[in-house]
Amino acid sequence: MGSMTAFTRRNVLKGALAAAGAAAVVPAATSAAHATSPAGVALVRNRLTLPSGIATGDVTADSGVLWSRASGPGRLVASLRAVDDDGAPLRGGRAFQRVLRGSAASEATDFTSRINAEHLPAGTRFALTLHFEDADGNAGETAQGSFSTAPGTGLISSGRAARKQSFVWTGDTAGQGWGINEEIGGMRGYAAMHATKPDFFIHSGDTIYADGPITAQVTEPDGQIWRNLVTEEVSKVAETLNEFRGRHRYNLMDRNVRAMYAEVPVIAQWDDHETHNNWYPGEIITDSRYTERRVDVLAARGRQAWQEYQPISGLSTRIGDGSTGFEPARIYRKISRGPQLDVFCLDMRTFKDPNTDGKETHLTHILGQEQAEWLIREVSKSKATWKVISADLPLGLVVPDGTVNQESLANRDAGAPLGKELEIAGVLSAFKRNRVKNVVWLTADVHYCAAHHYSPERAAFTDFDPFWEFVAGPINAGSFGPGELDGTFGPERVFYKTGAYANQSPRTGENQFFGHVDLTEDDVFSVSLRNANGTVLWTKELQPQR
Repeated sequence: MGSMTAFTRRNVLKGALAAAGAAAVVPAATSAAHATSPAGVALVRNRLTLPSGIATGDVTADSGVLWSRASGPGRLVASLRAVDDDGAPLRGGRAFQRVLRGSAASEATDFTSRINAEHLPAGTRFALTLHFEDADGNAGETAQGSFSTAPGTGLISSGRAARKQSFVWTGDTAGQGWGINEEIGGMRGYAAMHATKPDFFIHSGDTIYADGPITAQVTEPDGQIWRNLVTEEVSKVAETLNEFRGRHRYNLMDRNVRAMYAEVPVIAQWDDHETHNNWYPGEIITDSRYTERRVDVLAARGRQAWQEYQPISGLSTRIGDGSTGFEPARIYRKISRGPQLDVFCLDMRTFKDPNTDGKETHLTHILGQEQAEWLIREVSKSKATWKVISADLPLGLVVPDGTVNQESLANRDAGAPLGKELEIAGVLSAFKRNRVKNVVWLTADVHYCAAHHYSPERAAFTDFDPFWEFVAGPINAGSFGPGELDGTFGPERVFYKTGAYANQSPRTGENQFFGHVDLTEDDVFSVSLRNANGTVLWTKELQPQR
């Protein structure tokens, strides 16, 4: 694992800037003017730019993470201003304006930086401006964005109803060789999600495909040519830290992704393709494309790149505290979205036992004991009306890893729980025992959309309360499905939609999917499954249990 170096002295930052050289920054248009500057007038350095745009993430009622990447060494500076829904500054007692400074961006973090913005007013929309300044205090390129904190307990704040919000979720970006095709407008699914004006976005994993090379052209079954943007880092499987970083840089080349991330906070999860397909800790992969086959080595590099490029909370940005900035054993977390909603992000990869047929008579892990206990404890004590569990793998869908082994917990045995099913059975049973209401599971991973209802009356294991699981994705990858359902927890496939054939390209948008949730002022959980053209395919309203 690399470390996030905290620069505390101006001369250190200046030294890093000098060492990086002119290649680290984008040449400015004023270079010719510099050559003719009169004697005695200081030359202005090429200003720092924002080659990967800006983003926000893990936004709660009173905090959020602000993120960007610089073209060279510098320090991130943010300006926040509370505005109304029309973008006008709030006045009087609701006025709020703050300037925040983040960690130094250096080669140690691929020039990424973040700011943990805290003590923000709830239910408030903010206009956001981000830029980097160099060691001499010169401000670089600026970018504008916006985000809204979650509703609080007050009545009305800045014109926004205190108990009303919406969000979208999906997964699987730039997979199976389907990258940024500018001939069709790039990753249009992100534009469709952005158009719904959600308050936040859950990326349910496979934020990149580190194991899927992207070539300049792909011939589709009907003879059409799919044309990708290609960079050196995406032309092969990712093994080095720079190649993993390059995958994240690639996705941020897409204008739809950058536009959405500037205005919609993300809650990011990781799954397998941030490292390698279907990986588990300790695995030695047999993929002949790799020179490094220890998955733990690849996962450490993949995790560092993922944490550098995702605006996730819990990473230290305080100067001089000695922190590395990375927390290798803790990606799972809770994001509080006010009295209506808590989001629980799972990590079903880091603590996973090896992929087997899943029929062990003893408990095997997909969450790990510590995470399972955390999930039971935090969901049980949540005061929010709705508890959304964002899982990077589905519960009842069979996800094969070869002809025998299983990638998720479903094992094709409809009887009593076995293996990894035992861990989830314990979680579901604890929810019932603790009288937890209004739990909804969201996921992606399987490259089609579906709505599953789980009920003990149909199940081999009956010690749980009924719940819904909604599946969405991919957003820019090959479409597949449908998968086989395992009957242990009594799932019923109420709705599903797939592509026309396996690994169909995203060209038409009809086979790319995302989910949308609207939480009304009366706490109705209104969910819809949509395609990348924005077409609503299926809807369901869930009434809260009190």
